[in-house]
Amino acid sequence: MMSNLFSTFDPSTSTNLSINWSSALLGLMFLPSMFWLIPSRINFMWIKITSTLHNEFKILLKINKMKGSTLIFISLFSLILFNNFLSLFPYIFSSTSHLTLTLALALPLWTSFMIYGWMNNTMHMFAHLVPQGTPPVLMPFMVCIETISNIIRPGTLAIRLTANMIAGHLLLTLLGNTGTSLSMIMINMLILTQLLLLVLESAVAIIQSYVFSILSTLYSSEVN
Repeated sequence: MMSNLFSTFDPSTSTNLSINWSSALLGLMFLPSMFWLIPSRINFMWIKITSTLHNEFKILLKINKMKGSTLIFISLFSLILFNNFLSLFPYIFSSTSHLTLTLALALPLWTSFMIYGWMNNTMHMFAHLVPQGTPPVLMPFMVCIETISNIIRPGTLAIRLTANMIAGHLLLTLLGNTGTSLSMIMINMLILTQLLLLVLESAVAIIQSYVFSILSTLYSSEVN
């Protein structure tokens, strides 16, 4: 029995062991062995997805000399996608609904982009603080606004992913806990509603992993 509503996001709810965070790597175990050995439908589908992402990221990065620069963002998309889908299974610890994991992904990326940009393209980074066409009177204010918006980027990346995953899980939990006090007809409607919400959560899992990786790509393209 849960002590409160947010107990579903507590690592000690399932077991008292700290291995709950190993769920971040469980996605590899769900892949069938045929995926690794010979080309299969799953293999072709995943290659198609990664190729599409590679083409999109390559356009955003605008880097032709550094081949393979999109691999880090494709890997980031894959990691978040696996964790988002795994959190939809019962009795699996939802790691992407914690700022511990999302900040650990967003903060190092943003920090490395900032260090690289300020060390190699200092004037370019200064130019980003004042948008083109800004009146001289508003320049000090624009510098403050752009600096603040730049600093909060890793926080917004992490909170966006965490909040979207928490919201759907809480809604599923709230509706599921009301099943014991409903009639048979209402239970059937509840099951149908839960299935629709599960489909919606599956779409959110894909969209949020794509948004996280595409925004990371956009942030990296600004430092060049």
